[in-house]
Amino acid sequence: MKRREFLAASIAASASAFAGNAQPQPASEREFYQIRRYQLQSGPQLALTSAYFSNALIPALARLGMGPVGAMQLTYGPETPAYYLIIPGSSATALAELDLTLSRDADFLKAAAPFWNATAAAPAFQRVESWLLAAFEGWPKLTPPAPGQRIFQLRTYESPSNGDHVRKVEMFHSGEFECFKQSGCNPVFFGDTLIGSRMPCLTYMLTFPDMAALEAGWDKFKTNPDWRKLSSNPRFAFDQIVDNISNLILTPLPCSQI
Repeated sequence: MKRREFLAASIAASASAFAGNAQPQPASEREFYQIRRYQLQSGPQLALTSAYFSNALIPALARLGMGPVGAMQLTYGPETPAYYLIIPGSSATALAELDLTLSRDADFLKAAAPFWNATAAAPAFQRVESWLLAAFEGWPKLTPPAPGQRIFQLRTYESPSNGDHVRKVEMFHSGEFECFKQSGCNPVFFGDTLIGSRMPCLTYMLTFPDMAALEAGWDKFKTNPDWRKLSSNPRFAFDQIVDNISNLILTPLPCSQI
């Protein structure tokens, strides 16, 4: 199957994974996200990768109409140091082919040279992982937080079956968005994984002023009457529809646009 046909089929499958209360959004109004994890070593790789984001990659993404871009360091989570990028785009194909597009941008290649042309003796990074996501219909665009000191929580829910995954996505659309907002857990984006690891899964991001606000927000969320009602609904409570949760705390780098 050709790349474009495969992406179209994946997007169509994701779009059909919703029931719930949200009104379907036209495809043109829903974003897609590429999440990148750069596994690094302490030392020169940290400054080199940060400079690459700031001086080459984020400006090139802006020229392509992609953004705002989240550029963050892993504060709490496995295998530090690591940097994460959240890249929004209007097209799944454009995100999937992003490196090919960048390789044809002369301004980008000039600014990116120290990173892109690093040698095996002094590599710029250890490895890069990436995921392609489609925004939830009920939360079709990334919502940047207000300026100021902040941390981000990146959570991934893995389900034991495709049916359970679809049901969990439906649960978000049946009231969970509002429960987050009522509790001070400020949503940034929600995405259904089209291409990536540990599927079927979904990933979403919340933001808080600090760790104390994060803990207070989750305490309030757990006791929210609407959440208790939703989580006890037999449609969602009949089985363990999420069997693994990954939970990361991220801090924005100076070049981050969110």
